[in-house]
Amino acid sequence: MYMKRWVAVAIGALVAPLLAVSLPAGTANAHGWVTSPGSRQEQCASGTVNCGEITYEPQSVEGPKGLHSCSGGNAQFAELDDDSKAWHVTPVTTSQAFTWHFTARHATDNWQYFIGGQKIAEFDGHGAQPPAELSHQVDFGSFTGRQKVLAVWNIADTGNAFYACIDVNVGGTDDGGDDGGDPGACTAPAWNPESIYVGGDKVSRADHDWRAKWWTTGEEPGTTGEWGVWEDLGAC
Repeated sequence: MYMKRWVAVAIGALVAPLLAVSLPAGTANAHGWVTSPGSRQEQCASGTVNCGEITYEPQSVEGPKGLHSCSGGNAQFAELDDDSKAWHVTPVTTSQAFTWHFTARHATDNWQYFIGGQKIAEFDGHGAQPPAELSHQVDFGSFTGRQKVLAVWNIADTGNAFYACIDVNVGGTDDGGDDGGDPGACTAPAWNPESIYVGGDKVSRADHDWRAKWWTTGEEPGTTGEWGVWEDLGAC
């Protein structure tokens, strides 16, 4: 009897480390998202845009650190990566406050903000728990026109982060168009023949603003005709 018990204990001691190594890393017990300006998951939760599962848990866009996707790599939240959806675009100036709301606070490494893969701001969390709401003032630098800002909350004691995308128009109007400024001051980003555009994207070319009707790349605005991919929004 004692021998059986000793054998069981010995086996348990050998198996436990193996289980510990094989178990996946746990997710952070923290949740949060950007509420102002309204992030994509905030718009889903409020019913502004018709979305999938993210409608019911805007705080749960969590994934490994280092990603650059609105969904945090979560297939069930893939709609957040769809740039063709009718996301509301918030008009902003050259600087804007971004407010996070946390439903579960966790020790924080930092918060980072990106546009097109380029980091435009970073705020140190000092390994501390944030308050229920926290705002950062972010400067957009040389970026103008419609932009997609990726906000990232990096957790201090796990390998995970929380992600939120916010559509803004720097110096423009809600839909990314001209803000009515002086002629010749195009606010949309310049057309790039190497870039991929989807329906609703706006660019400037030859002192005009243009809006893509559907997916396109390499087709120059002003050369596709009335029924082509680019809609002429007029001189800027």
